Amino acid sequence: MDTSVAAYQGALKAHYPASSGITYAGKAFLCKAIAQWTRGHRLWLDCTGEGEIAIAVSGDMPRENILVHGVNKSMADLKSAVQHAGTVVVDNLAELHRIHNVFISSPPSFPRLWLRLQPGIAVTTHHRHTQTGQQDSKFGMTPEEISEAATFCKQNQLPLKGIHFHLGSNFRDPQPLMPAIGLALDISKQIGFEDEWHFCPGGGWSVAYHEDELPQPEIEDHVRAIAGAVIEGCQVRRLSLPHLQLEPGRSLIARAGVAIYRVGAVKQRGRRTWILTDGGMADNPRHALYSARYSCLTVAGLGREMDEKVSIAGPYCESGDVLVEDLLMPQIEEGELLAIPASGAYHLSMSSNYNGARRPAVLWLEEGHVKEIVRRERVDDLLQRDKDLF
Repeated sequence: MDTSVAAYQGALKAHYPASSGITYAGKAFLCKAIAQWTRGHRLWLDCTGEGEIAIAVSGDMPRENILVHGVNKSMADLKSAVQHAGTVVVDNLAELHRIHNVFISSPPSFPRLWLRLQPGIAVTTHHRHTQTGQQDSKFGMTPEEISEAATFCKQNQLPLKGIHFHLGSNFRDPQPLMPAIGLALDISKQIGFEDEWHFCPGGGWSVAYHEDELPQPEIEDHVRAIAGAVIEGCQVRRLSLPHLQLEPGRSLIARAGVAIYRVGAVKQRGRRTWILTDGGMADNPRHALYSARYSCLTVAGLGREMDEKVSIAGPYCESGDVLVEDLLMPQIEEGELLAIPASGAYHLSMSSNYNGARRPAVLWLEEGHVKEIVRRERVDDLLQRDKDLF
């Protein structure tokens, strides 16, 4: 993770002359230790709702570095954001009116507001469920709604300080960002942002999960394209350069995570060999949700010949409980440990207790030292919230 942060910070320093920063997406994976890590690297932390805000606060994140997203923020979410966050990204007009109601009785340290634009532009990702900027997306406001929101902010003295958009997650080509950046800067010009305004073109830069996705997309290519478009766009429109904030999320943490599974059984079914493990869609539903592809290695005996095509599945009562399909592996035996790389993002953060599953422990490995940062769930954890019927 440190290497990826350094790559983003170095690229921003090299290609963008004004102030800039990067935001870690809490939805990729968040716990108290990760919040502390983001604080230590002076990153911003993107929180969706009251729960993630509470985790950020528990990790002593500075108020100024907490940014709050969300498509349908509740009043509890908004009150928590006003109390703890430095920035709130407004998704829709109804939410803006709720924010105004909170603002009326708020303390002087009300967070800055950004408006989330829906550019109406689709970016190419591996599945439509990871696209967020197209016209029929549930995210953000149309240009007309943005104009209405900006007018409302001015009339009610709300601290409108920036524009945000996000086209999708896990894409490799920065070119679709260019027209979206142009549209966002046109709107920024109409709003009349002056000094000390903020612009965020989202994140979603890809990482390679599977051998077919190599080579790894270069972070600098992504940053250079965005920085160049913002600089040129502001010059043409005679806008002052904004504070440029990027949301790398996945490309900071995905490759830092490795999931370890133990093989319980090997089944031959026709031409398909099933490797059945002690985890699956309950701790990583990405394949079931949108056909995410992973690679896999054996923990021991890496020199063995990869001579058998296998599929790796979990113990849960769903045919969709699959982690990897049709991957060449060596002959696998019961009891072996398997390692699935690039498991750091949208893996445990999307986990569940389906079939009474208990989430695994999370270990922090650095320079040969290991520390448990999330303990393994126990049966008692499943029962704590339950109440007796009689």
